[in-house]
Amino acid sequence: MHLYIEGRVQGVGYRASAQYKAQDLNLTGWVRNLRDGRVEVVAEGEQENIAQFIQWCRKGPPGSIVRKVDIQQEEYTGEFNHFGVTF
Repeated sequence: MHLYIEGRVQGVGYRASAQYKAQDLNLTGWVRNLRDGRVEVVAEGEQENIAQFIQWCRKGPPGSIVRKVDIQQEEYTGEFNHFGVTF
């Protein structure tokens, strides 16, 4: 799953919180800030866990204000062995 999250999502701990949530759900992939103010996420894992993660992304951590989440379903690649923050 490839997500783009818009709103007040930078400078509020969104990436670190997303990493903890993804790890809790046994997802792999990464999260990063984009220069345009959005957060980008690539996540792989069980469909039920992905669905829970998307629900979390729509709310985010305390202090964030999520206005929009664009979701692009992609083929599972299995290329990730953990979930991390990237730059």
